[in-house]
Amino acid sequence: MPAASAASSPDRPFGNSVVTTSYKIGVDGGGTKTELILIDSAGEIIARHIVAGCNPSHTGPELARTILQNALHELRSHAKIGSSNSVISTTHLYMAGHPRFWQETAAQLSGCGRVLAAPDSLPVLELATQGAPGLVLHAGTGSFIAARAPDGTVHYAGGLGWKLGDPGSAFDLGRRGIARALLELQGWVGRSPLADALCAHTGLTDANAITRLFYSEPDANARIAAFAPRVTALAGEGSHDAQLALVQTLTELVEQALSVTDKLFAGKLATCGVSGALLNSEPAVHTLRSLVTTHAWPVGLCFLTEPPIEGVRRLLAKSH
Repeated sequence: MPAASAASSPDRPFGNSVVTTSYKIGVDGGGTKTELILIDSAGEIIARHIVAGCNPSHTGPELARTILQNALHELRSHAKIGSSNSVISTTHLYMAGHPRFWQETAAQLSGCGRVLAAPDSLPVLELATQGAPGLVLHAGTGSFIAARAPDGTVHYAGGLGWKLGDPGSAFDLGRRGIARALLELQGWVGRSPLADALCAHTGLTDANAITRLFYSEPDANARIAAFAPRVTALAGEGSHDAQLALVQTLTELVEQALSVTDKLFAGKLATCGVSGALLNSEPAVHTLRSLVTTHAWPVGLCFLTEPPIEGVRRLLAKSH
């Protein structure tokens, strides 16, 4: 009598052979947070993990690397990846900070399959253009412009970090709002709701004390950026000074973007995605639409409601 065959199971369907399930990891690493996803072969997200920001320009290189490595370990552990029948085939890192740093970090990672390190601009560009020519404006703590030219090449503008500008960003808007509010508290210009908002934000009422606070706190850049939503809200409520701060920062961003579209699209109409909570707020949307007209900027604005991690998922699902 022939020997009985082994019972079939998802892990052992044919005798002693084992079916290995592969997964992919995607990471969106910014200044405020680092978000990770694990997707299956169908491109569906089966696990998420969010930790602190890991931009090496903010945290320093060693802490940035540690944050990423620990987060990857936590994601794999949470999803119970690493057994004999489940592996990571691919990992994509879309990171803020110097590309070479992340490429070097990617080369040191183990248990992550094939690792690609690329700028954090690519996921939002994917959301905006879906691989077609066009550009995207993105603002979080910082800001950048990414564009795909008609010949398929990808270009990057801005993204210089909070020390050097980043117009349209939460940091730049917060900085402008705070500077105006401090002048109001000093008594040199008429007082507006910005001054009261700054006092509430810091818990202080004296201009000198508030100034010392921002110059002495190690996370002052994040504290300044955190004031931006209040400036945006006051702009929506009709505060002239808040509106002026918003118009000034967005005008600089649009002027950067206009240079990009002039060089890459030669005056032809281009799709322009707008990404990030700040730029998608009602006051910012109104301001951007007005700037398109006043600057004769040849773009069709497309306001993106999906977060950058969805762009990460799409790029990851396309990869082989």
